[in-house]
Amino acid sequence: MKRLSLYTLIAAALLFSGCSSKKYFEPENTFSASSASSAYGGSITDLSRDGGTLKSGKYVGKTGMGTVDLGEGYRFLNESETYVLAGNAEGILKVIDKQTNEAVRAISLKVPVVAATIENGLIAYILNSNTFGLYQMADNRKLVESRSETTFAIDTRAASPIFIDNLVVMPMLDGKLIIVSVEDTENAKVVYLSSEKAFNNIIYLSREGNTMIAATPKKLLTLGSDGQREYSANISEVAYDNGKIYLFTKEGEVLALNSALEVVGEAKFKFAHYAVGTASNGKVYALDQGGSLIVMDSSLSKHRIYDVGEVDEPAFIAGTKLYKDGDMIELSKLGYE
Repeated sequence: MKRLSLYTLIAAALLFSGCSSKKYFEPENTFSASSASSAYGGSITDLSRDGGTLKSGKYVGKTGMGTVDLGEGYRFLNESETYVLAGNAEGILKVIDKQTNEAVRAISLKVPVVAATIENGLIAYILNSNTFGLYQMADNRKLVESRSETTFAIDTRAASPIFIDNLVVMPMLDGKLIIVSVEDTENAKVVYLSSEKAFNNIIYLSREGNTMIAATPKKLLTLGSDGQREYSANISEVAYDNGKIYLFTKEGEVLALNSALEVVGEAKFKFAHYAVGTASNGKVYALDQGGSLIVMDSSLSKHRIYDVGEVDEPAFIAGTKLYKDGDMIELSKLGYE
């Protein structure tokens, strides 16, 4: 009994030591961002890859604040020029007309929607059962719905499907891309990024020129005319600007990669844990959970750090606007020197 007690105390001490030894990014010098900050009167309660759901029932998307009311129990998924997509816990996918603020479709998919995109009346969606589907609004029918392998845990930053000509790229929750032809949905191509058992979903997906860029929390992949390339890292966020891919890692690094996925710039901020990051117009921005907003040049050789306060709610960047804890920070007004 005494030996067991001693081992228990040692284990408890080690556990406490591990929890209390977590390190935080603490910059020596910071600047104020008050001149670029203003209150927008909102509070983000839920985050998707393409926007945030506000406590008021409205949303902030890639183009900024939206005026559509999503409805009680619904979360923002995505939007087009005409429609807003929202989903609830019962598996209802709602299509809302922006002009009338009325739902034109309420599609029962039985399972909650993780991500969705609408283009030309066609909705591509991913369910949290790792099922992908295509729904055609014109005749209210599913063109295809197919379930992939079971997943046990996912990163909440699930990427949305993208349309490329007559193809739809589905970013699945088990580390692969499924490329479906709208004209021939039975024949799909599969691209594998990673085979991790958990937290392996596609967290980033975009098309830049003739190149498709995708990432899981462990691997970055590019697919284009030069073939397929891969780069491994512990990825928190991905951004693209002016021919460079920027990786924000869980070790506090920011890496700039060229089209060959060679590192052409690097900066490290010890113990930084990035809540969100982006790159735009020759500047790179990284927000640490502790409230340090790092602004860098495109080569990552210069930087300035602004104190914007600890991140308490989910943060979202729309263009050059950072929405954080009720404030909107215009990033383009902040410099790196």
